[in-house]
Amino acid sequence: MRLFRSEGVIGIAEAALSFALAASRDSHPHEYMGMLRGEDARSLGLDREGTVVTDVLVIPGTESNAVSATVKTSMIPNDIQSVGSVHSHPNGVLQPSDADRASFQRGDVHIIVGAPYERDDWQAFDSDGQPTDLDVIDVEPPEESFFDFTQEDIDRELREESDSREGWR
Repeated sequence: MRLFRSEGVIGIAEAALSFALAASRDSHPHEYMGMLRGEDARSLGLDREGTVVTDVLVIPGTESNAVSATVKTSMIPNDIQSVGSVHSHPNGVLQPSDADRASFQRGDVHIIVGAPYERDDWQAFDSDGQPTDLDVIDVEPPEESFFDFTQEDIDRELREESDSREGWR
């Protein structure tokens, strides 16, 4: 992944949009809120520069009600792949409130999903709260290996640890 993206956020993966719509529907009548992560478009096999939103992160400790959602900022991962936020408006209004605009400062793109949470019930906004277009792109995000070790690695480390303890006796 390149750290400097010349084209900014160019789209959202179909799977990420579907997840945001489903999560918003499941949270109704309360608001839903999550953070967006992206991948370099070229790493997804696209012949374009820029970033594609590939993931919606559920942030532990998020509190919501029918008119707001609050994320515990200390729980947001400090992630170079973070590109913005997504939240729902159970009333269906796809315009940012003043509070929404104030929260748009962290990231390049922010999505509002409105009831009834169907395929066209969303709008993207830039960090100034202005509507922006995002292509919906049918790509498969690359498999991410959260754990970069195997059971064999664990067993080997435990054996080495046990051996070193016996050497201290």
